[in-house]
Amino acid sequence: MPDPGVAVVVEDDLDVRNLVSTVLTQSGFVVHTAAEGRDGVEAVKEHNPTLVTLDVGLPDIDGYEVLRRIRGLSDCYVIMLTAHNEEIDTLTALQSGADDFVTKPFRPRELRARIAAMLRRPRGGLTEEKPTTTTAPASEEPNLPSRPDSVMRHNGLELDKDTRTVTVRGEELVLTRSEFDLLHELLRSSGAVRTKGDLVRVVRGQYYRTDTYISEADERAIEVHIGNLRRKLGEDPRSPRWLMTVRGVGYRLVPRRAD
Repeated sequence: MPDPGVAVVVEDDLDVRNLVSTVLTQSGFVVHTAAEGRDGVEAVKEHNPTLVTLDVGLPDIDGYEVLRRIRGLSDCYVIMLTAHNEEIDTLTALQSGADDFVTKPFRPRELRARIAAMLRRPRGGLTEEKPTTTTAPASEEPNLPSRPDSVMRHNGLELDKDTRTVTVRGEELVLTRSEFDLLHELLRSSGAVRTKGDLVRVVRGQYYRTDTYISEADERAIEVHIGNLRRKLGEDPRSPRWLMTVRGVGYRLVPRRAD
């Protein structure tokens, strides 16, 4: 990783703190550490890091509250470290603004690979630029007069991969990096079924190759991201307009509608 910048490690367990610090230092980061949540927030204020690793179980305030405070200060990458492997932990971490989560105990190689994959993705999620035009009517959707390789339209939704913006009937949605990348992949797949393993690799990047083991926690994270994406799209689960679940396999795009 060329000059990744500054990292802050917020972890009360000394052994884990030293391990994470070593991994980040070897990856080229300048590392600052904190053993408590409030000190971690102050470290983010002071050092403006590129990356924060954040333990869920801190002695003063829990990691989710620390994350919420960090998100009020910074758009840095945040990886949550948790000793639990329950769906509620995954859901809470991602909904609170984490970019990724790692379950303890973890292998240094896995943490290093996940960090490298994150740093290759755009840092700010979607751009702050507001859309200047409304979504084209369905009858005009096949015609893309400008940047045909950048703009995708489907059932009233428009995604521009260059500006990383998504609009539904002219209204811009605020999506996380992972949500945008998953939606783009499903649109790009043009109705082909994508397995949860496929989508894990989309989110994690090329370090998750076709022969890389995909854990249940990885697949559960995809389910959470898709659930959040559906909520933001305003999907009716009884009659979805964009995202269809293929039970036991993964997800696909709903066929184009005439309306």
